[in-house]
Amino acid sequence: MIPLTLAKSGEQYIIQRVGGLAATRQFLEKLGFVPGGRVAVIAETGGNVVVCVKESRLAVSREMASKITIKGE
Repeated sequence: MIPLTLAKSGEQYIIQRVGGLAATRQFLEKLGFVPGGRVAVIAETGGNVVVCVKESRLAVSREMASKITIKGE
């Protein structure tokens, strides 16, 4: 398992865990970052990680992305 910040662009991953404070976890879960969900990194720009989760493209900060643990499919 690795943090989302170390994911390779264009590959699919499965979310294993969402860490951080309760408020951070709730925020990320509302965006679709839930254990068992799929995520793919599209790009990294300006200190943000652009991902595709639940058929939506989102940009999250590297700090938030580091709290999401993933594994390869």
